[in-house]
Amino acid sequence: MKPLILHGHERSITQIKYNREGDLLFSSSKDNKPNVWYSLNGERLGTFNGHQGVVWCIDIDWTTTKFLSGGGDNTLKIWDCETGKTIGTIYTNSSVRACNFSYSGNMAAFANDKALRQQCEIHIIDVRNVDESISQATPILKIPVSDSRVTSLLWGALDETLLTGHENGEIIQWDLQTGKKLNSTKEHDYIINDMQMSKDATMFITASKDHTAKLFDSDNLMLLKTYKTERPVNSAAISPIMEHVVLGGGQDAMDVTTTSTKIGKFDSRFFHLVFEEEFGRVKGHFGPIHSVAFHPDGKGYSSGGEDGYVRVHNFDQSYFEYGFDY
Repeated sequence: MKPLILHGHERSITQIKYNREGDLLFSSSKDNKPNVWYSLNGERLGTFNGHQGVVWCIDIDWTTTKFLSGGGDNTLKIWDCETGKTIGTIYTNSSVRACNFSYSGNMAAFANDKALRQQCEIHIIDVRNVDESISQATPILKIPVSDSRVTSLLWGALDETLLTGHENGEIIQWDLQTGKKLNSTKEHDYIINDMQMSKDATMFITASKDHTAKLFDSDNLMLLKTYKTERPVNSAAISPIMEHVVLGGGQDAMDVTTTSTKIGKFDSRFFHLVFEEEFGRVKGHFGPIHSVAFHPDGKGYSSGGEDGYVRVHNFDQSYFEYGFDY
């Protein structure tokens, strides 16, 4: 399995995402330019220029016409995918840590940090007819989060609920009609770094600094499975075609200078969805992995790390033929 190695960022990767068809791969990093690549050959299609600081989160809508990015420069930008130009900018009081388009693509949600004496808030905005006036527009809904700040978020089924992962390890389900809490669970001990939905949106997986990834029912937040490792997990994804999950992580970036790659455990790890058993590892990164994503057709996956590289892997035939002994 020889990867394509994409080098278009000067600093560590913060998030990578495929569009729905999987022909494009979007990446953001601690430099201020999100990139878009052809996933087939690794050619860079272009960059989105406009942020003044780290870009923490990105998302692409269902039709690959709009692109969303939230950054440490206290802005959320909405871009035209075709031209790479900014359509609208929303200014916030603190850095934007998580953002996501709804399934319909009519709305988007984003959460800003608890910093500079500002409260963490979740904003729901209408993105159907975006232009520069969106910076003055009132959000559809604003939910203040008084406890622990939001570090990742997902839309629930039919755009009726929102799922948020928090710094203290809590997961909360919000009702978007009323803006009230519907449900919450605290299965993690530390910060939730990443949350990703399964293809049919019935389950989602969380990745946490407490060395575990956990699988939850997206309807009632019931804990289904736990995948244990011996290092912080920064990102986890569910395969769209196999009963597999991939985890990416490694020793914290600030400790990496003193560690060899072997001890730091900077490899992608594959677990069986049901049996919770690890069955494979892929090495390659020279630092912790910050983001992993399966290709929408399930025939490959990508990872982005502290080293600033995005590695695009296509699975060998043996991966699909591998069977567990019951």
